[in-house]
Amino acid sequence: MLFWEDSIEKWIKMRDKRFVAIHRGGSLNKEQHSQLIKWAYKCAQHVLPLLGESIDERLNDALRVAMAWKRGEVSVGAARNASLEAIAAANESSNPAAIAVARAIGHAVATAHMADHSLKAAEYALKAIKASGKSIETERKWQDKQIPSNVKDLVLSARNKSFNK
Repeated sequence: MLFWEDSIEKWIKMRDKRFVAIHRGGSLNKEQHSQLIKWAYKCAQHVLPLLGESIDERLNDALRVAMAWKRGEVSVGAARNASLEAIAAANESSNPAAIAVARAIGHAVATAHMADHSLKAAEYALKAIKASGKSIETERKWQDKQIPSNVKDLVLSARNKSFNK
């Protein structure tokens, strides 16, 4: 075993294995992973209009990469790079809503790397809504309606688990 493989194994053990891909020792199949990134994309895209006309192109690029990954057109590495660019855009902003939108997008595309980032995409979308003075309850209901049926139990149980910690 290489030195970094041990670190990766320990890190995976700390995560909810239901969100870890089968090829990495978890139980998440490719279809579920694709559905999670699609949901994360929808959550992030739904709050994008909060930015108005001035949308950093890195955010649009990250959303395009997320869907390209879902279609099998780009690598996880490309998705990771797009995620880092979206997070960089967040770090350059001073507007709380814009920061949250950019982080939602960053986590949406990072779902390609680790599927549990989909939960963070939804969470940051809610933070963007809250920072904009809008109803997080209404947004949460909208998000819940967007969850694909084959991952709905997974998402809701993971969300409930994280709130009960």
